Amino acid sequence: MPTKAYILLKVKTGKSREVLNTLRTIPEVEQAHACFGQPDIFGLVNAESDQALAEMIMTKIHRIPGVEETDTHIVAQD
Repeated sequence: MPTKAYILLKVKTGKSREVLNTLRTIPEVEQAHACFGQPDIFGLVNAESDQALAEMIMTKIHRIPGVEETDTHIVAQD
């Protein structure tokens, strides 16, 4: 079952643009936007399953240089 989620990212100062550009290269990322305030970046992702979502976050998003923290919110109803 597909899983849609919002991922809120805190990034190191001065790294928002680089992180944003890298996020946008990940196929599961539908949208990514830099924001004023916290979080620094909002992302909307689609994954094939909850497990695929977790794997994508751990192996792709957490490895982006400049990402300090993520906060994931799975969509309950679309």
